[in-house]
Amino acid sequence: MSTPTSLGASTAAPDTVANAQATPDREQPYGALGLKADEYASIREILGRRPTSGELAMYSVMWSEHCSYKSSKNYLRQFGQKVSPKMKKNLMVGMGENAGVVDVGEGWAVTFKIESHNHPSYIEPFQGAATGVGGIVRDIISMGARPVAVMDALRFGDIDHPDTARVVHGVTSGISFYANCLGLPNIGGETYFDSVYQANPLVNALAVGVLRHEDLHLANARGVGNKVVLFGARTGGDGIGGASILASDSFSAGGPTKRPAVQVGDPFAEKVLIECCLELFAQDLVEGIQDLGAAGISCATSELASNGDGGMFIELSKVLLRDPSLTAEEILMSESQERMMAIVTPEKLDGFLAVVKKWDVETSVLGEVTDTGRLIINWYGEEIVNVEPRTVAIDGPVYDRPVSYPTWIEALQADSASKFVRPTEGAALREQALRLLGSANLSDKSWITNQYDTYVMGNTALSFPDDGGMVRVDEESGLGFAVATDANGRYCQLDPYVGAQLALAEAFRNVAVTGATPVAVSDCLNFGSPENPEVMWQFSKTVEALSDGCLELEIPVTGGNVSFYNQTGDVPIHPTPVIAVLGVMDDVAKRIPSGWQDEGDNIYLLGTTKLELDGSAWAGVIHDHLGGRPPAVDLGAEQRLASLIAAGSEQSLIASAHDLADGGLAQSLAEATMRFGVGARIWLGEIMERDGVDAATALFSESTGRVIVSVPREEDVKFQGLCEGRGYPVLRIGVTDAQTPALEIQDLFTISLDELRGTHRATMSERFGAVIGQ
Repeated sequence: MSTPTSLGASTAAPDTVANAQATPDREQPYGALGLKADEYASIREILGRRPTSGELAMYSVMWSEHCSYKSSKNYLRQFGQKVSPKMKKNLMVGMGENAGVVDVGEGWAVTFKIESHNHPSYIEPFQGAATGVGGIVRDIISMGARPVAVMDALRFGDIDHPDTARVVHGVTSGISFYANCLGLPNIGGETYFDSVYQANPLVNALAVGVLRHEDLHLANARGVGNKVVLFGARTGGDGIGGASILASDSFSAGGPTKRPAVQVGDPFAEKVLIECCLELFAQDLVEGIQDLGAAGISCATSELASNGDGGMFIELSKVLLRDPSLTAEEILMSESQERMMAIVTPEKLDGFLAVVKKWDVETSVLGEVTDTGRLIINWYGEEIVNVEPRTVAIDGPVYDRPVSYPTWIEALQADSASKFVRPTEGAALREQALRLLGSANLSDKSWITNQYDTYVMGNTALSFPDDGGMVRVDEESGLGFAVATDANGRYCQLDPYVGAQLALAEAFRNVAVTGATPVAVSDCLNFGSPENPEVMWQFSKTVEALSDGCLELEIPVTGGNVSFYNQTGDVPIHPTPVIAVLGVMDDVAKRIPSGWQDEGDNIYLLGTTKLELDGSAWAGVIHDHLGGRPPAVDLGAEQRLASLIAAGSEQSLIASAHDLADGGLAQSLAEATMRFGVGARIWLGEIMERDGVDAATALFSESTGRVIVSVPREEDVKFQGLCEGRGYPVLRIGVTDAQTPALEIQDLFTISLDELRGTHRATMSERFGAVIGQ
């Protein structure tokens, strides 16, 4: 450990509590720190005086939208209110901690969470995305878990816009660099392009960890006299004001600014930190632990104190610095990466210090837990912060923002895609199927995913391009988990309630088709400015939809993130709630891939098809159109479908399963054919006759609750009996053909495997360069 004198820290005269009391009329730059005038007045009222500069820094970051959820709290409470006994049964830790934790059986638990790092990823795409991964991984570490996988949900601007390549290259490189260096497999996610995200890309990072039940740790500071220890990387000037100034404001039309607010990541330091923390946990040397992410030391100290006995004393001058010129206020606000804060009993401190020394992790004992009920922070012996910690971390402002039904939405919903001519001839249908297959959002994403290591650690059971990722938890039993993320901003723009439930249904279905049973949800809610009443209406309908939907599906929301201010000027992004669903797989050996591999398997369509093309990929790609109403959602049907597939997996009746979503049946058939290079012969006649739809609708509709499965012939009778017994609609629509490498839609068209792959792969490589490994 280093001594303060060896750090060379700035010792400029601080703004002390005594000074604040003596100079009540001193002007303070609260506006530049992201605080409103009434918020500043509230702080003065709470303290009974003006805040010191250090206190002002703390309140500014902790009362920011990004940290305090002041515009969303009133709505997010629904996730805790709409809960059934079944939803609580396996939930070990819910909302309010660093990440949710779910019991998956056999003494194992899984923790997972998804969060945004949107604005930093536009300003500095590489570091913004990299530190987004690092931050979410530290949330997993802080629960006592070993991180075992990451995923990402990405939204970029128009694929042909000149600035898109800058963001795509930087974000992809940042994610792959950080996760690959940590040795964590990236097992899935999604990538979409749309001009609405041009200056507001969305980079939502998810991490998953595993732990034994007895290893669970929570973030609190209990036990008077226990030591407060900061360990990990030194504190620098990067990320100062990231939560309050960058993440809690919208961009002007001027382009990338605010560079100092973007953190700089060091994955090698984080890898050491992971192993160090796991050894500390194994030796039971930590009472409570908190990662330092948004708001840095301000967040860690105030949240730990609030969740514990309520008092803490800190000597801030003991913080180890990377930049000796930092002021006390800057140290409090810094969001430097790879840092953790632990609460350690005095008798275990020597053991703690021995472990961090072994891992060569720099450490400083900053202070201790007290019974004062106050968070007191000194700077070289002078008191610069004296606050009740709950007023900083928990009891911040809560707003009932004005909500207004959008004036434009009824006209948008009235503009249905049904007005467009749907082709009936094979040549035209073939041409449209290929256009969809090669479109920006449906094209092959190997340009991105080949940069990720998907199998490091050796426990990946499913990954790209399957519908969900799957990882083995226990080698002996084969116990594992599956996870998938989904969102559709186009649907949410048309109807945020239905659109949010569509995202939930698709993520639920994507986990189900792997053979796993969905058990929990984490969400990342990306919206425009909360100061826009129409955005708040979109947000309110989204949370209502998700809380209603999770209650119906009986899977709890375990945590997540709200990201507001995703807009440039007055133009917000489409509402984009990214939903992550976690599932449990009793034996990963029974996993189901997304494509067929064997000759002569029967191909079945589960579910029914309706004329639901509004907001579809077909409407967007073929007609550049967004209007009408999204497909209907039947969550009860989704539950029955998931149960059916799980039973089929358990009995080894299903050789492959692939959900139908963007692009409809045509896209799913093409992807299932390309997965292992095995052809298929498909007939549409029975779908058209049973469901009363035309060929284009059969191919391109995005009706929900549908999956294509391949079934070995020897299991055919059992499979059909399974479907009939559960009352789920099923039609045999084709057969796999290993002898003919093509997708044949009988009586309409045939596309060779080479043409499918060529069309599917060309889109991103033509714009961003060669694909690694191809």
